[in-house]
Amino acid sequence: MRVTDIQRCEVRPGRLVEWTLSPATVAKAAALPEDSRPPAYLQESHIRTSRSVREGGLFVPTWLGIAFDLPGRVDLDVLEDSLRRWTLRHETLRSGFRWVGDEMRRFTLSPQDVALQREPVGDFPDATGLVQHLQDRFDVAADPLGWPNFLYTAVVRDDGASVYMAFDHSNVDSYSLQRVPAEIHELYAAGVERRAVEETPPPGSYVDFCQVERGDADRIDEEHDVVVHWREFIRRCGGRLPSFPLDLGQDPGTLTPQTLMSEMLVDADAAAAFEAYCRPYGGSLIGLLAATGLIAHEIDGQPVYRTVVPFHTRAKSEWSESVGWYVGGAPIELAMGQVSDFPGALRSVRDQLRANRRLSRVPLARVLGLLGSDFRPTSPDLYSIVSFVDARVLPRSERWFDWKVHGLIRVSYGTQACVWVNRLHDGLHLASRHPDTDIAHKNMRLYVERLRDFIHSVTATQH
Repeated sequence: MRVTDIQRCEVRPGRLVEWTLSPATVAKAAALPEDSRPPAYLQESHIRTSRSVREGGLFVPTWLGIAFDLPGRVDLDVLEDSLRRWTLRHETLRSGFRWVGDEMRRFTLSPQDVALQREPVGDFPDATGLVQHLQDRFDVAADPLGWPNFLYTAVVRDDGASVYMAFDHSNVDSYSLQRVPAEIHELYAAGVERRAVEETPPPGSYVDFCQVERGDADRIDEEHDVVVHWREFIRRCGGRLPSFPLDLGQDPGTLTPQTLMSEMLVDADAAAAFEAYCRPYGGSLIGLLAATGLIAHEIDGQPVYRTVVPFHTRAKSEWSESVGWYVGGAPIELAMGQVSDFPGALRSVRDQLRANRRLSRVPLARVLGLLGSDFRPTSPDLYSIVSFVDARVLPRSERWFDWKVHGLIRVSYGTQACVWVNRLHDGLHLASRHPDTDIAHKNMRLYVERLRDFIHSVTATQH
């Protein structure tokens, strides 16, 4: 899917309707006893960081969302039932946290206690006003420090509706969101046609995953080889997690306003040729990381490219369709003095990932806790990333263009630059969130142009 913000996802005027958990559902949740299953380290770090930043006087929205269209005159009763059915499949959406002293304690609703409430908001004849309203509502309704922390909306028109769904990051990752359009379309079509939805086993619960992952992570100590590896990596990074390898024009420790780049990088033919070139070394992810190291060395003379590579942690098939935040990170280092060309960079990145990917299975927040309080997060992004996903394998992804599917990220404040590259049926799409400074604008634009040229130069050898 194309990743962008609410301002650039083709919002059109119409009649706005919202769904959130009903007051009775919220009241039931408030009276629930504690659920002994703990938060994931990633969830806890995210929520504690949000609380710390808020206590420092800054409101930093960090929600993620999905946008897609439903064609034809929309039956809101059927859509509401579809949204409820989808919500009930994913336990994390009916589970939240309350503070007991300085500890986070989970509560979880039973499926039979979950009901949605529909609220007609009104007509928005102007797209600009509608966009601002949606962003303001999502900022409040998908707040990591509140519950419920998600909101469903639809902008209804005579010829169809646009659905916009926003979630606090503690409940979802990009992969979770990319499955939503096909699942809601199928539920809605079945409802309209009054046919049964094919019964499938419920996906694994992210809440159960949190308990399993945390139990495993709590068994390691500061002498574990994963912790030792991270300690040495951070020491070589100058005592902090790695930033983007180009100057962003700001103090890495200072939260500053950010901005977004979102554009097609290359077309489908170039994407296929790049993958073909990189496949003997491990594929397009390896190629993008190797190219980034070479480009950073060319622009800024960086002698070593260090980064943390995100990987999903859906190690078992039961988690494959589950909504949750299944992400870990593996550190790599590319010493430019030992690399003479692109194939050499590809081999180096491949070898690093082969050796280090296992580190992504241990939550980094657990590792940082063992390394000491100096690593207490102060920014929504712990480190800069270059991420790659081949989204073509996802259900109905060939329909995303027709359905106007967009992944939404909230651009607000941060200290890092993050780059997401998605392979779609029509090519490679790149999105980047980075500090809104003149230097960052210049260097990130230069990086993207060099990356595009680099891919084209490599793919020219494939013809």
